[in-house]
Amino acid sequence: MHLINWSAVLAVFSVYITGVIIPGPNFVAVLHKAASSTRAAALALVAGIVLVNLFWASCAILGVGIVFAAFPWVALIVKVIGAAYLLWFGSRLISRASHKQLGAAAAGMAQTDDLKSSFIQGFLTNIVNPKSMAFFAAVFASAAPAHVSWPTFAAMLGVVLVVAGSWYSFLALVMSHGGVAARYRKSAVLVDRCCGSLIVFLGIRQLIR
Repeated sequence: MHLINWSAVLAVFSVYITGVIIPGPNFVAVLHKAASSTRAAALALVAGIVLVNLFWASCAILGVGIVFAAFPWVALIVKVIGAAYLLWFGSRLISRASHKQLGAAAAGMAQTDDLKSSFIQGFLTNIVNPKSMAFFAAVFASAAPAHVSWPTFAAMLGVVLVVAGSWYSFLALVMSHGGVAARYRKSAVLVDRCCGSLIVFLGIRQLIR
């Protein structure tokens, strides 16, 4: 009978909760989506991010770090693709901000996104996020012991699901609150440019590190 290794689960929890809270591309994407679109769209984006976190966590527990260590060029390719996506995503926000009419933004017309496109955006933002890849391949993998039992494996994924889902959903709910969203719409152009510039900066930093 396989029992859950609670010490290993606690170690993963302590490491993972710190990694999730530290701001990165996922953080910026959730905040921007929640403030600029609907609450449902923001939560759909969160679902995409959480799904990828579950994927990376599974890979880390199963030993993806060994693959990256043996084939560093694989990690390099993922890093370059991820940085390129962040540069494109950030540049797109800046470009969209430049074409917005300040009067329309002040009128309170939030952009509308269907749930599928929002989910895909969250998925893509995280799957090519070099920060996530590096964290799970190195830090998370070091906290997860080798050859864990299936119950322990499931408990670790449960930690990822609850922590990531709770944190990003909290951000989405707060930023999509009527008062917060209204303030965003009054300064949408400036906020979009700031968010876009931050994402571009994160992409450049990942590319040159």
